[in-house]
Amino acid sequence: MSREIALFDALIPTLLLVFIGCLFLQMAIDWVFTRLGLFRYVWHPNLFRIALFFCIFGAAGLLLHTA
Repeated sequence: MSREIALFDALIPTLLLVFIGCLFLQMAIDWVFTRLGLFRYVWHPNLFRIALFFCIFGAAGLLLHTA
């Protein structure tokens, strides 16, 4: 995959689009965890949320690098 995507004559980094996609995925996972009440079993929910986002973004970045 290319490093930049042309969007209305502006070059957008590919990682920015991956970041936004991971943000929406993390929000969906957060919604599911909240609805199921799974945050009761987590020591620090905010720390868990940011760690989960970093794991998702890191995995997506590695998948992007191999493609």
